Amino acid sequence: MTTIDELERDVWPDPGPDDTFLITRCTELRRKPLAEFMVEDLRIMLGQQTGVSALLPRAVNVLLRDPLAEGDYYPGDLLANVLRLPDPAWSRLRVERKRLATVLTELVALPPLSDPDLKPRDPNRLLRDAITTFIGG
Repeated sequence: MTTIDELERDVWPDPGPDDTFLITRCTELRRKPLAEFMVEDLRIMLGQQTGVSALLPRAVNVLLRDPLAEGDYYPGDLLANVLRLPDPAWSRLRVERKRLATVLTELVALPPLSDPDLKPRDPNRLLRDAITTFIGG
């Protein structure tokens, strides 16, 4: 079973006792077989922009089925991290990006994202704004 460490040919050292939870978790996930990744695993790693070339296609497949797929935080937390990825992350996934943009265009037309009265710091407003930027890009 393939891992990010194997794909990238870059094995991270074991975390030390003073390393943060996030460093420890990312190190563990780099060693986890890709076939076993869950939504939360994708959310964490893509949020850290780690293993993007291997994980973004998997995340897109999840999001095409369920755009508001939820890790441990809120509906759409995986999508939020995917939308934060820089444009070069999509260079080999142009078709997938277009498919996702089509799904997201439909999503922003539905409540709660379609609500014109969402407050500026409302998570739905932030997600809607990120989707709108992604669709326009």
